[in-house]
Parts: sequence; structure tokens; C-alpha cells
Amino acid sequence: MKLTSRRARAIVVAIAAGSLALTGCSENKGSSSNKDSKKDQKEAASQSNAVVYADATASTGPAAEVPGAKPGGTIIAYQEAGLSHLDPGQIYVSDAGQVANLLFRGLTNFKEDGKGNVSVVGDLATDAGKSSDGGKTWTYTLKDGVKDQNGNEITSADIRHTVERTYAKFIFDGPTYLQNWLSGADYRAALPDGGFGKKHLPDTVLETPDEKTVVFHFDKARPDLPQTLAMPGYSVVPEKTDTKERYDKAPVATGPYKISEYKIGKALKLVKNENWDAKTDAVRHQYVDGWDFQFGVTESTQTKRLISDQGDAKSAIQFTGSVDSTQIQDVISNPAVNKRTIKGYQPYVMQLTFNLDRVKNKTVRDAVAYAMNSKSLIAGEGGAYGGDVAPNLFAPTLPGYEATYDPFGRLKTPQGNIAKAQELLKGVPAAEKKLVFAYSNSEAGQKRKVAVEDALKKVGIDVVAKEIDAASYYEQIGKLDNPYDVYITGWGQDWPSAGTVVTPIYDGDQVADGSSNYAHIKDPKVQELINKALTQEPTEAAKTWEEAHHYIMEKVNPAAPLWYTKQFQLFGSNVGGARYSTESSYIDVTQLFLKS
Repeated sequence: MKLTSRRARAIVVAIAAGSLALTGCSENKGSSSNKDSKKDQKEAASQSNAVVYADATASTGPAAEVPGAKPGGTIIAYQEAGLSHLDPGQIYVSDAGQVANLLFRGLTNFKEDGKGNVSVVGDLATDAGKSSDGGKTWTYTLKDGVKDQNGNEITSADIRHTVERTYAKFIFDGPTYLQNWLSGADYRAALPDGGFGKKHLPDTVLETPDEKTVVFHFDKARPDLPQTLAMPGYSVVPEKTDTKERYDKAPVATGPYKISEYKIGKALKLVKNENWDAKTDAVRHQYVDGWDFQFGVTESTQTKRLISDQGDAKSAIQFTGSVDSTQIQDVISNPAVNKRTIKGYQPYVMQLTFNLDRVKNKTVRDAVAYAMNSKSLIAGEGGAYGGDVAPNLFAPTLPGYEATYDPFGRLKTPQGNIAKAQELLKGVPAAEKKLVFAYSNSEAGQKRKVAVEDALKKVGIDVVAKEIDAASYYEQIGKLDNPYDVYITGWGQDWPSAGTVVTPIYDGDQVADGSSNYAHIKDPKVQELINKALTQEPTEAAKTWEEAHHYIMEKVNPAAPLWYTKQFQLFGSNVGGARYSTESSYIDVTQLFLKS
């Protein structure tokens, strides 16, 4: 999942057991110190635990009551950048993924116990799914009485429509796992109009024998399907009210809240969805009367307001933003304020991604990788509270993480190996030492720009910095014909499997407008290893993913690893139920209430 705002999501940046919206795309139950990287990484490893698939009992609502919870009031959510999308099919970034859990429901969802353990439960479905035929067939039965905000009951026809519309060309920014598994890499050709015409996917692929039953048929076992369907990008879109491209501005809710006002990039107000029934929902609550999202509030302003804890700020939270790096000491030195924080390790790897269509000289890419100053970048994120040096492209939350795999010597020279980079650039034509760097116009983006420019200029690279609106950042760099050479991206696993990292961002079949393959890497060897791993059992696959990881870094180098992200968020004193979400890597929005 893609990670937006300060923590680039992921997913990439909502992700099972530590994976936005990206997500593509979290932290852990929380580090008490955030100063000991080795300790933090050991805690992060708990997020690589296998997710449990729950039965009908665990999938039955209502969700367990939050101790001390009271009804009423409006939570204020501070957010710097606007949302990239609200159409579920377009959601693959972490901030929109957070909002999605308030507005939408899918066949399945992730459920947490507050101790770092995550399970997949039935959401619209009665359970996490029943597999047969060696895992190639999955059957879901819909719960009774689940309605959208207009009072229309959700049927299997709505699930079919939700799946089929992701084949349409106007859906370009969401996850593509399910489409690829059902119809192959060229899935759009199987249903060009996205099911809006007379043609539909055949029953041999997607079957809806009655109003309550949905059956997926795959050509090979797909054991991760329950986790895939829990992604915000596969939340239901009721067929009757689908407005295609316009749906992004006014989606229909199935979750506990619905939209009452939406001014893109300025404000979003949610009120209770009176047609949501807690008895059908094992995950969410509807304690507060509404949510007031305030966009354009910088992280420094968010932090100042929440530290002061005056007026409306008492009932406010940082939605996907984090404590401003320059004010971290003000937070941790004040016990009363520090008590109002959540902390944890995220699954995101921040990296400087190369556009391989433009930066074709691997020597230049290697030099840039050596030149990067992870220490300076992390300082801008809040130092030890904001992240750790990333020696490679796999996060500590991922199965198969190798803490000592460090092909660019990032751990030994976190400030960058200037001499090595300069040596590599000797003899490289001047034209190839000029790079167009795209950065977000957020506060964090500005800090990153300064650090990247400084590092590259030290080794003789001429940097042309181009600013991009934060809300559309991933959309702009996701265009195949974008005019940029390098850009910072962040990705977190969609569930605990290296396949949810390597496949979405390094699979040559995923090179397309809106794809997460931001480097545009198309390498036969990488393809071979991906195809091999996808047919193997997890233990065997882990070795293949490791081989792919090493090959990608050493033989291709599509991205320079920079840092692993941590989460550090503030909330007001009137906010109750605040806890860190292992799944989303942010404050758990499903548990919140106001104390008075």
C-alpha cells in the first residue's frame, strides 16, 4: 500500500498485520522508547505473524464494546493534504484507506485485539470465506440485513458489480490483485466496459448463483484471498447508485458513517449512517455523531494545537499525520502530553525511486544510492521517533527481512558515501548527471527536497526540483509518461508476504498508468522469479522472494532505500479509545469516542 502524508501508505501506504492506501499498504503495538532501533525492529517482527481467518462466530456483530465508551459529539481530524480518491476502487493510499473504514464495507475486514494480533473476519460476508478445490474456489455467503445508506440491501449482484467495475478504464489507481488472479495481467481485455454493458465475467470465473452467494474461481490456489478482499480497494459499490467517474466525489456509504459535505481538498464532514446495523458488524463502532476533517492543516500546526489541548483541539486527532519533528521534544518531555500519543513501527520503506525510462544508466543510479543521506532525511522525520535507516527494500515487519543485507553500505554510512558516489560518476556525461526530482508540496516534502538536493549536489549531480500537489502526488508520478527522473515513494506490504511488495512495484506486467511500478521496471529475471514464487508454498516462496530482492537491488537498482518509518501521533484529551492499529499503522479509527 502507498503511504501518503508524512509516512509515504501505504501502503502503500491498510495492510494486514502491519501493512493504503496505498493503501499497497503500518507500525506495531508501540515502542516504549523509540530510541532503540534493534528493539523496535524486534517488536516490528510481530507484524509478520500469520493472519488468522475467522469463522462465523467471530464475524458476528456487534463489535466488542470499548471500555468507558460514550455516545455523542464530533471528532475533528486534522489532515495536511486532501484525499486522492473516495471511490473504493481507486483507493490504494493510506489516508483514503483510513476514511474507507468509516464509510465502506467489503466482503471481509481486518479485526484487531489491541495486542498486535490480527484476524480476517467476514464483514458483508458471514465469515472469512470457505475454500475448496485445493484453494482455487472460494465461496462467500452474505449476511442478512446489510444495507447501504439509501436503505438498499446489499446482494451478490452488488459484489459482482464491485469486482467487474475494477476492470473499467476509469479505475486506474486501486489494487489489481483480484483482477489479475481472475483474468490475468491483461484483465481489462476480458471486460473492457467493466460490466456496465451486457457482458459480464463468466460463471467459471465469478459466480453469483443466488442473491446471497458469491463464488470466485481461480486457475490456481489463492490462499490470500480473504486478506485481499479486506483491502479498502475492494469495498462494495452498490450497483444501483454507481456514477462511474463521478462516484469519486459522492460515494454511497455502507459503513457506520456517510458523507454530509465534501469540498475536495478543503473539508469532509461525516454523519451517522442510520442504515448501518451494528449487529452485522464485528469491527466498527458508531460512538460519535460525526467526523469533521480539516484539510490544509500542516503537521506543525496540528502538533501545536494538540500540545496546547485547548478548545476544539481537545476532541481532535492527527488522522494520518505525525508529530512535527521540531516539536517532538516538547511532546516527550511533558508526561501529560506524551500520554496522549500512539507510537509504533510501520511497514513502509521510503525509497528514492528512479524512472528507468529516463535514468537508464545504472552507474548513475548506483551513485545516487550511495550518495543518499538517510541520516539527514530521518532527522527531518523526527530522528529516532520518525524512522530507522533502511539498508534494503524489505521492511522489518515483513517475513524474510534481512537486517544485515546492505548492498549500498547504508548502515555504515547513513550520511551517504560521497567518495564512492563521486568515483562512480567519473566519466559520466554531464547530461546524465542532471536529474529532475519531483517532491510533494507538504511540509515533509519540503524537508525531503532539501535533504535530497544537498546529497546529490555534493556528488556533482545537478538537481531540478519540481513541486507536485500532495493530494495528487502518487497520481502524478504514477503516469507512465511523467516528466520526472526521481521521486520519493513509500510502500508497505498489503499483508505479511514479500509477494505483496515485489509483485505490485517490481512486476513488469504492472507497468501502466496508475500502477505502483513507479520505476517502470521490466526485467525478465524478475518476472521469472515472481512467477516462480507465486506457485510455491510460503516456505519455498520465501527463498525465491529473497533471491528476487537481491537481484532487484544489485542487478537493476530501481530505487535507493532510505528509511523505515515509525508512527508517532497525538490526540486530544477528550478523545477516548485511542490505540495504535497494527493493520493501518495509524490511530485505530474504529475504537474512538469522546469522553464528554
